[in-house]
Amino acid sequence: MADDLDRALEVLGPLEARIMRVVWTDQVREPFTVRDVLALLPELAYTTVLTTMRRLADKGVLVADAAVGRRAYDYCAAGGPADFLATESTREAAAAVQRYGDAALAAFAARLDALDPQQRAKLERLRNR
Repeated sequence: MADDLDRALEVLGPLEARIMRVVWTDQVREPFTVRDVLALLPELAYTTVLTTMRRLADKGVLVADAAVGRRAYDYCAAGGPADFLATESTREAAAAVQRYGDAALAAFAARLDALDPQQRAKLERLRNR
């Protein structure tokens, strides 16, 4: 999990990564609010945390729930670091193929030739899921 966590945090922006580290390492209980996260990151402004959490929700990393009768949203993680990496890698691969066409497919195919036996076996297992 630590490897997935580190990789996922590297994909996110600096503030997004700080917030998601708090979430993905269970430093806040779900559901949580902006104030719950702010209590763990007091050096940040409320509006900064609010805006960043809204952006994470827009990206699908967090799920925002508008509680009836409350102004504050409750948030939960949409999934763990591995889920985020799977979603983002699928999105980025599709974007590369759309942008570069056959050249991207050729680059992916060339990368397959460079896989070691362990990576090939893992890829075969993933393909058969």
